[in-house]
Amino acid sequence: MARVCYVCGKRPSTGNRVSHANNKSKRRWLPNLQTVRIIDADGERRRVRVCTSCIKAGKIRKAPAIKKSAGA
Repeated sequence: MARVCYVCGKRPSTGNRVSHANNKSKRRWLPNLQTVRIIDADGERRRVRVCTSCIKAGKIRKAPAIKKSAGA
């Protein structure tokens, strides 16, 4: 599964890891993605990966937890 936010499309960014001796090698900054169950625009429950900034901003609607029956 790709490391991309379902809502805003945030992706890993790249840059250099710089040592004390100023040696440079490539590195990546990964977005803080969480797997969440949401209610889609169609009203369906889906499990998607969303960045924490979108969760905090309320850009998604979380799906309620399904209660399991005690008799089963």
